[in-house]
Amino acid sequence: MSRPQEKARVTGGTIKTAKRLLKYVTGTYKVQFILVIFCILISSIASISVSLSLRFLLDDYIIPLIGQKDPNYSELYMALTVLGTIFMCGVIATFVYSRLMVVIGQGVLKRVRDEMFAHMQTLPIRYFDQNTNGSIMSLYTNDTDTLRQMINQSIPQVLMSAFTIVVTFISMLVLSPILTVLAVLMILLMFFVSKTVSGHSGRYFIRQQLDLANITGFVEERMSGQRVVKVFNHEKMSEEEFDKFNEELFESASKAHTFASIMGPIIGNMGNLLFVLTAVFGGFLSVMGIGNITLGVMASYLQFTKSFTQPFMQIAQQFNSIIMALAGAERIFNMMDTEPEVDEGYVTLVNAKKDADGNIVECKERTGMWAWKHPHQADGTVTYTELRGEVQFDDMTFGYVPDHMVLHNLTLYAKPGQKLAFVGSTGAGKTTITNLINRFYDVADGKIRYDGININKIKKDDLRHSLGIVLQDTHLFTGTIMENIRYGKLDATDEEVYNAAKLAHADGFIQMLPDGYNTHLSGDGEELSQGQRQLLAIARAAIADPPVLILDEATSSIDTRTESIVQKGMDNLMRGRTVFVIAHRLSTIRNSDAIMVLEHGRIIERGTHEELLKLKGTYYQLYTGKLELD
Repeated sequence: MSRPQEKARVTGGTIKTAKRLLKYVTGTYKVQFILVIFCILISSIASISVSLSLRFLLDDYIIPLIGQKDPNYSELYMALTVLGTIFMCGVIATFVYSRLMVVIGQGVLKRVRDEMFAHMQTLPIRYFDQNTNGSIMSLYTNDTDTLRQMINQSIPQVLMSAFTIVVTFISMLVLSPILTVLAVLMILLMFFVSKTVSGHSGRYFIRQQLDLANITGFVEERMSGQRVVKVFNHEKMSEEEFDKFNEELFESASKAHTFASIMGPIIGNMGNLLFVLTAVFGGFLSVMGIGNITLGVMASYLQFTKSFTQPFMQIAQQFNSIIMALAGAERIFNMMDTEPEVDEGYVTLVNAKKDADGNIVECKERTGMWAWKHPHQADGTVTYTELRGEVQFDDMTFGYVPDHMVLHNLTLYAKPGQKLAFVGSTGAGKTTITNLINRFYDVADGKIRYDGININKIKKDDLRHSLGIVLQDTHLFTGTIMENIRYGKLDATDEEVYNAAKLAHADGFIQMLPDGYNTHLSGDGEELSQGQRQLLAIARAAIADPPVLILDEATSSIDTRTESIVQKGMDNLMRGRTVFVIAHRLSTIRNSDAIMVLEHGRIIERGTHEELLKLKGTYYQLYTGKLELD
C-alpha cells in the first residue's frame, strides 16, 4: 500500500471510529451530554470575559477616572461585581460538566465492556484460535483505558477549546476586523501544520496499540507456559523474543509520541509569533490612526491572541490521548464487527413424553425424555424424534482452511449406547472429529447426522446441550467445587452434585479437603493436582447427563492407579450413552464397540480390539509397542 493510500485509509478509519464512539456518548447519555455542552459554553464565555473586560474597564471606567479630583468608583465597582458574577457562573459550570463527564465516561465504558463481552460469547471458536488470549485481554484493559482518558478529559477539553476559539474569534472580529485578518492567516497556517503532524502521529499510534496487544499476548503466553520454558532452558530465547516485541513497541510508541509532543511547542511558538506581529501591526495602525484602535482595544486584543492560541495548544496536548483512544476504539470495534457464529438451525431440543398411543408429545415439565422438534417448512407440519444418541458420518470431508483438508471422505456409524474409540498419531484428525460433532466448525462436504437429522439443521445451543465433553485440558472457574461441578447443570440440586462426584470417584478427595464441596478454587484450580481437576471435569460431565459423551484424552493426566479407580466411574457414566473416546492409552479403549485407526485424516483400520489385533496392522503394532503414537 502506498503512503497516500495508507494515509487516506487511516484518516477515513479514524473519522469513522470517532463518529461511532461519539454515538455511544450521545446515545447513552444524550440529556447529560447536552447539559455538558451548555456548561462548557458558559465556562468558555466566562473565561473570554477576562480578555473582553479589559477594553471596557480601561476605556469606559479606569481611564475616565484618571485626573479627576473626586472620582466616583460606584460604576467601576458595579462592573467588577458583574464580572465577578460571570466568573462565578463559569466556576459552577466547570464543576458541573466535570462531574457529569465522569459519570458519562464510566457509563460509556460499562456499556462498551458489556457489549464487547456479550458479542464475544457469540463468536465462533475460530476467532479464539486465531487470536491470542493476551491480545483479547488487551481490548478489555489497555484499549478501554484509553477510552476512559479520552471521554473524561479529552472530549470536554476539546469542546472547551473549540467554543473558546469561536467566541474569541467573534470578539476579535468585533474589536478590530483589520487585526483579525492577520489572525486568520495564522489560523490557516496552524491548521495545515496540525493536519500534517497529526497524520504521521495517527498512523504510529494505531501501530502502537497493535504492538501493545502483541506484547501482552506474548507475556500471557510465556506466563502460562513458564514451567515449559524453564524445563527446556529457554529463558534466554524468551528474553530475546520479548526484546523483539518490545523493540517494535518502542519504535512505534516513540515515533507516535514524538509527533504528538512537537505539536504543542509548534502551536505555542506560532501563538507567540502572532502576539508579536499583532503588537507591531496594531501599534502601527494606532499611531497612524487607522481602524480606531485605542489603548483598551490593543490591551484586549493582545490578550485575545493569547486566548486564541491557547486552545490550539490545549487540543495539541490532548491529541496524544485522542489518537490513542481512537486506535484502541478501532481495535474494539473490529472485534465487535467480527461476524458472530452463524446458526441456521431450526430443529430444537424439547422435553417430551409418550401419550397413551405411544406417540411422542412435547411437554413443559422435565420428564427425563428428550426429543428433537423438527418443523417442516414445506407443509408446515412438526415431527418429534426421540433423542437416542445415534451419530453418523456420511462421506464427510473437512479442512480448517479451504486448500488443506484434514479429514477425507470419513464414513462411520455410532448406534445409541455404543462406544467408539479413535487412535492415531498427532494431527491424524481425532480431535477435529469431536469439534465437528459440536459444530465448532462446519464440514466442507458430506454430512453428519444426529438421530437421522443433519446437524446443520439443529440449533447449536440445543445440539451442544445434548452433548457432554471432557477435554484433556481441564478448565475450572473461580468458585467452590460444588459450583464447578454444577456448571454442567446449573439447576442441579446438592444431592445431584454429590451423586455426580461419587460417580466420577471425586467424592473421596473432596471430602478430605478442609471445606469439602465448599472449598473455594481460583486460578484454574491450581490448589488441586492435575488428576483431581480431571475428576471434577468428569463429574461436571456426569451431572449434565447427556446422551452423547465425548472423552478427549480424558484420563491422560491421571496416574495409572487413579485411572483404574476412575475407569469404574467412567464405565458407569458411559453406560447407555453413545461415547466417542480419544485416547493414547490403548488400555482404556479395549472394551470399545469399535476402534477407528486414523492416519492423515483417513480411517485405515476399524473393528473391535480383538479384530484389530488379528489383522496385525497398525493397531497391533501400537498395542504391542512396535509402533509408538507421536
